[in-house]
Amino acid sequence: MPRLSNRQAYGFAVFIFLITLALCYFFPGHFITFSGFLVVILLTLFIKGSFSTILAGSGAAALIILSDLSIRNSQAPGWHPGELIFFFLLIVFTVLFVIYLKGLYSHMEKDKSHMSSLFENATEGIILTSGKGDIILVNPAAEKMFGYEASELIGQPIEILIPHHLKHKHVRLRDGFYKSPQNRTMGAGRDLNGTRRDGTEFPVEVSLSFYKEGNEAFVIAFIVDITHRKQIESNMLRQKIELERVTEDIRRLNTQLEAKVEDRTLILKEALQKLEHSQRELSEALDKERELNEIKSRFVSMASHEFRTPLSTVLSSASLLARYKNSEDQVHRDKHIEKIKNSVKHLNDILNDFLSVGKLDEGKVDVQPVSFDLKEFISESIEEMKGLLKKGQHIELSYRGVPEVFTDKKLVKNILINLITNASKFSEEGKPITVACDVTDEEAHIAIIDRGIGISKEDQEHLFSSFYRGANAVNIQGTGLGLHIVKRYLDLLGGEVTLQSSLNEGTSVHVTIPIYKSDI
Repeated sequence: MPRLSNRQAYGFAVFIFLITLALCYFFPGHFITFSGFLVVILLTLFIKGSFSTILAGSGAAALIILSDLSIRNSQAPGWHPGELIFFFLLIVFTVLFVIYLKGLYSHMEKDKSHMSSLFENATEGIILTSGKGDIILVNPAAEKMFGYEASELIGQPIEILIPHHLKHKHVRLRDGFYKSPQNRTMGAGRDLNGTRRDGTEFPVEVSLSFYKEGNEAFVIAFIVDITHRKQIESNMLRQKIELERVTEDIRRLNTQLEAKVEDRTLILKEALQKLEHSQRELSEALDKERELNEIKSRFVSMASHEFRTPLSTVLSSASLLARYKNSEDQVHRDKHIEKIKNSVKHLNDILNDFLSVGKLDEGKVDVQPVSFDLKEFISESIEEMKGLLKKGQHIELSYRGVPEVFTDKKLVKNILINLITNASKFSEEGKPITVACDVTDEEAHIAIIDRGIGISKEDQEHLFSSFYRGANAVNIQGTGLGLHIVKRYLDLLGGEVTLQSSLNEGTSVHVTIPIYKSDI
């Protein structure tokens, strides 16, 4: 709509103001002539600022007052007060109405200016199309984006900006959109391309909005060139594929490396196991060598003592026998003969122990169980050994349980003889020896208890080794094989042996012998 400029508005206002003054002069008293002042006030609507409107309203009111005074001075009747008040109110309301319209128009101008600035300075391309799909408005960003001038696009169908192979499809889509329009945000799952003036295509994102004016629908398209973003996405996709490839290569290399490490670890583990086995064998060999050296040392010590003493006794007694030739020297001869017999018996016992150990080492000792009365058997064995006891020593037997057992009779006797012999040997004269038996259908528990010199804690852990003797028993005859042989016999029978002892309080040896259910 055309609008008066400030200069034109001033001209018209002054012209009408002068005409109104002339009419007031030539036709005084006619109230209608003052309506020209209202026209002047309305013309100030096209002049910026409220001052001109207030000035026009004040001038109109002043002229009405002067005109009324002039009429009254000429003795003519003036206007009715009600008419003056009505006209003054009409002037005031006209001034206020014009000022209000100026303010409203000023806001509209500002809004229009903001909208124009938004349209002109938007970084997104904005295109307004009519209901027929023709371009109505194009902002500078769209001009720059597509390479067209606005004059080249206005009036053209929107398909001018669509790739050629998609134009027919877009016409159908556009017609469908106009039939059922709806707002669509950016990036609504569509890959769209635009066409520049030079024919090159580029990726875009389009957001659509619509409004209606009368019966015609208008569509606003907000367009963003996403070429850079697509390049970034393409680079990211390419980098992702490359990263996946590198990751797969690393994973494959890692798998190969893990397999190699596992193989090397297995080889190393096997080597370590072999090394440990070799070390264990070497350690066992060294232990056996040390043990053999200790056994050899103990054997040499034992043999030098146990063989030399009885042999010296035999030699000295034999030499002395040659001196006693007379019949009255028979007592002396009998004494030395008894010494020779005891020495020979001791040597025989030593040889028997050696033979027993040799048979055990060679595996020539077999278990031959028989059924016999264990209580009667132990009583007979004790009776046989009474002649070997020291002066004043006696054996106390306690037996509880079933008498009939099934085991190796010979091995049991050897075990009893060894243990009772040790109890007598390491006890003083007059000290009792106790043999306690507790027999069930499955096991025979036999304890041999003495009140002798006892065994130290340090020596107890070595007592079942061969040729080992306690520190407090070095001056007592013995080979150090008795308990070793007992343990070997019990191992053959599947039994066990334990020992409790305290120095100078005595020793208690407990053996457990399984009772076989049938012949083996």
